This record gives sequence, C-alpha cells and structure tokens, in this order.
Amino acid sequence: MAVPKRRVSKTRKRKRRTHWKATAPKLVECPKCREPKLPHRVCLECGNYKGKKAIEV
Repeated sequence: MAVPKRRVSKTRKRKRRTHWKATAPKLVECPKCREPKLPHRVCLECGNYKGKKAIEV
C-alpha cells in the first residue's frame, strides 16, 4: 500500500486547494417581466419559460 514518506505541509495543501472557489450564479433577464433569473429555468416572478406560461404564480 502506498504511504506518504513525509507529511504534506499546510502551504502545499493550500496551494493545491486554491482553485476550489465558489462562483456567483449567472443571471439573465426574463424577456417578459425583466426580472433576473437563472438561465434555462422558469421565471419565478411571472412563471414563463421560452415565451410560454409554464407555472401559475
């Protein structure tokens, strides 16, 4: 079984994890009500998706 010969330092461990970042969600404008919404999702304000009524709000 592979066992590390030396302990991984805090610096080396943190360098490896620098790319683990939380990203802000991308928002687009609803063409009907102009509210921000997630792309490819039903607008929670007016209930439209691709120009059609998807849900009753």
